[in-house]
Amino acid sequence: MQRRSLLILITALTTGSLTLTACGSRGGKSDTGSSDTGKQTTVVIGVDGPMTGSLSPVGQGIKNSVDLAVRTANKNKEVKGVTFRTEVLDDQAVPGTGQQNAAKLVADQGVLGVVGPLNSGVSQSMQGVFAKAGLAQVSPSNTNPALSQGDNWAKGEKKRPFTTYFRTATTDIIQGRFAAQYLFKDAHKKKVFVVDDKQAYGAGIATIFADEFRKQGGEIAGTDHLTVKETDFSSIAEKIKNSGADSVYFGGQFPEGGLLSGQVKKAGAHIPLMGGDAIYDPGFIHASGENKDGDLATSVGYPVDQLDSAKAFVKNYKDAGYKDPYAAYGGYAYDAAWALVQAVKQAVGDNDGKLPADARGKIVDALSKVSFDGVTGHVSFDRYGDNTNKQLTVYQVTDGVWKSLKSATFKD
Repeated sequence: MQRRSLLILITALTTGSLTLTACGSRGGKSDTGSSDTGKQTTVVIGVDGPMTGSLSPVGQGIKNSVDLAVRTANKNKEVKGVTFRTEVLDDQAVPGTGQQNAAKLVADQGVLGVVGPLNSGVSQSMQGVFAKAGLAQVSPSNTNPALSQGDNWAKGEKKRPFTTYFRTATTDIIQGRFAAQYLFKDAHKKKVFVVDDKQAYGAGIATIFADEFRKQGGEIAGTDHLTVKETDFSSIAEKIKNSGADSVYFGGQFPEGGLLSGQVKKAGAHIPLMGGDAIYDPGFIHASGENKDGDLATSVGYPVDQLDSAKAFVKNYKDAGYKDPYAAYGGYAYDAAWALVQAVKQAVGDNDGKLPADARGKIVDALSKVSFDGVTGHVSFDRYGDNTNKQLTVYQVTDGVWKSLKSATFKD
């Protein structure tokens, strides 16, 4: 990615107000949809995600969707006296890079909220940095329960680690169980082989899935692990074939998931592979030459293109002419950015129309009370910072594309 210039703090002596200017996400000024910035206070929303590498199509969709939310807020003058801009950083899906990016965003006093990152493992490296600085973080895609409910959530000991952390995606506690119930009850699979990529997201959702599948009465035919960025999973494929499993569950991302599915089928085990939202991407289907028809994935929420609440978002995204699609998390990224916009609006409204001196803290407080009808449905946060929306969808590869099979609100 190109280098982005630092925000320049300009003291407007004639008004006593602060005007902050920032560079846009591709090295130039971002198109905020407003040119009336002379007497405006500029609030910067940071965006972190994989803008390069194998997951970049998803990261670009997140970035573009936040940009669209910013444009919309500025065009509609959502917060009187405030212009929003974005500052985009590339974490390359690497935790260490994410932590460095978090430090950069914290050091920039113009940044009053951050959307991202994509990966739960990267988020683990960033949360503490944001919390120490009191900077709000809203992820559109993190699903690992520990991020919001603590490491002992599985034991029933839920404790929110960081009050600055929020997310618009639902958690794997719900997604993993939803997938297991569908595979056992609806798809009538009774013997599944479970594989994960040893990462926070993948291992977490695979464990939750396996526990629920057993509770439903299913059998775990075997388990194994693969390594991210490797491409030869033939030994795992042979284990799956020899296990007699009638299905595979994979906890991990779409590049490895797509290759694993292809190699399982190439080995002669023509059984469906199922995974979480991280494999719900066209890249999964095209990761190998093998036909993926019949493979399954769950994803948070209902299909965006089928939601009445998302019609304006889909149209506006298309009209904006972004190079990359909004992908799996575009709607959630838009809603994450809009939640920050609404929090800023609340903080300004509570301070006689001006941004308060302790804006970061006030925005964190306001986020906990945010409630609005967004692109993906109603958006609000519970006491852990998790989205109260528990809708999910099962997708299946049919004729070489993902198609929705079942959408429902999860209930215990």
